[in-house]
Amino acid sequence: MGANNSKVPESIYREYQQDIAERLRGLELERTPEVAEKDYVLVEDDAPPSHTPYKHDVSITAAEQWEKELLEDPKNRLALAALSTNAATSVLSSRAAVIHDIQSFNIKIPLEGSPITNQRSSGRCWLFASTNVFRVAIMKKYALSSFELSQAYLFYWDKLEKANYFLENILDTVDEPLTGRLLQALLASPVGDGGQWDMVANLVQKYGLVPQSIYPDSFNAMNSSAMDRLITSKLREYALRLRALASKKHPSVAASLAGTKEKMLREIHLILTLMLGPPPSPSKAFTWEFTDKEGRFRSVHTRPTAFASSLSDATTVRALGGTDVHKLFSLVNDPRNEYGRLLSVSRLGNVWNGRPITYVNVDMDTMKKAVIGMLRRGLPVFFGSDVGKYSDSTRGIMDTALFDFELGFNVKLGMNKAERLMTGESAMTHAMVLTGVHVVDGKPVRWRVENSWSEAAGTKGYFVMSDAWMDEFVYQAVVDPAFVGDDVLEVLKQTPKMLELWDPMGALA
Repeated sequence: MGANNSKVPESIYREYQQDIAERLRGLELERTPEVAEKDYVLVEDDAPPSHTPYKHDVSITAAEQWEKELLEDPKNRLALAALSTNAATSVLSSRAAVIHDIQSFNIKIPLEGSPITNQRSSGRCWLFASTNVFRVAIMKKYALSSFELSQAYLFYWDKLEKANYFLENILDTVDEPLTGRLLQALLASPVGDGGQWDMVANLVQKYGLVPQSIYPDSFNAMNSSAMDRLITSKLREYALRLRALASKKHPSVAASLAGTKEKMLREIHLILTLMLGPPPSPSKAFTWEFTDKEGRFRSVHTRPTAFASSLSDATTVRALGGTDVHKLFSLVNDPRNEYGRLLSVSRLGNVWNGRPITYVNVDMDTMKKAVIGMLRRGLPVFFGSDVGKYSDSTRGIMDTALFDFELGFNVKLGMNKAERLMTGESAMTHAMVLTGVHVVDGKPVRWRVENSWSEAAGTKGYFVMSDAWMDEFVYQAVVDPAFVGDDVLEVLKQTPKMLELWDPMGALA
């Protein structure tokens, strides 16, 4: 502030010093034996004192002292007896939450679809959730009381497309270091079972749909890990070979890349065909024979692509109240990113040059409003969530109040949704279908969820999701454009913000 700073008169300065000293004496704490032993007093949530010496290692002495103090409290000894001999989620389960989360809803779609599906020991939830949405349209069109589309049919073609997508990515990233994060992310799971709505759309557009009776599950469709390991091992081997070939600049070598890649893809096709069984040809007609809910025998002769296209015909769209299932799109709630923004994920997909992964990022109120609009029209809703958090698959409950961890451990889990995404604590891990909601005073309280874990999970296959759980752990809902405003539809025209392949929004349900 310049060279001539103001000065305080000496007499005023001495009075000020005396006043400060008297105030400090008034704050002085009695030095009890406990205080003398620890040489500090804990205040405000037991925050450590600023003068505690920093230690880089774990002190055995300190750990022993912590244990001694911990077990002096009878409550902690009771917790030890309970938590060391039982599952924590069983001990800390909230009875109040279980009582509150009932299968009762004042908005519920009239035709949920039957039977409850079972993905068994595979990661095909996205295929089950999407086909459970599609099948409602087919059940209405053909007056069926129960019906199931072939998830295995889409699974087969998805694996082959993912193998090709991976090999194309390998050729497209030849100049990237093998040890770099991008290549390691590509190599991590070339043909994983998971997927996204836009990937389903790619498959249905190119290969169509068939009833499950035309192409039922094989053993390896229901138990996919061995097949996945074999294909993954071969694709990683192919990646090294392709990179080595592509690095050679001689024209004759470059010309051989196409033939080499085709041979590799043919070997993957061989593995898939022998382990899943030859699928119906997308371009050849199949005959589907069935009995409708009135007991009438019926027969449909069509191609898989035509069968899928029929979901957009006037009769089906009219039966769905005006909704064309092929025009549904994804809303996401990612609080790390700006709402009203189009998002995509770099190098994530299945069909090369196919429909990209796109998400319209919105707040939860916008998402819920669209979902409730769909349910009021009688339409099921595909959604993606982190199903493992605060959930009980036996009871079929997903509720943030389900487990009281603070009661058992005196520890609060304090991260919000954005922080969980930023730290890798949460991501979309599972796709399911919403079929109902309970609304009180205009606000949703709980949601009805159709899962694909058989009737043994939840209430004959259905779960209850609290609205608070939806806020925290639901990331995606696939909706009809009719149930969002023009401002949301305008977002679809944006150039998307590209997220990295390893971003949580790139997790495949």
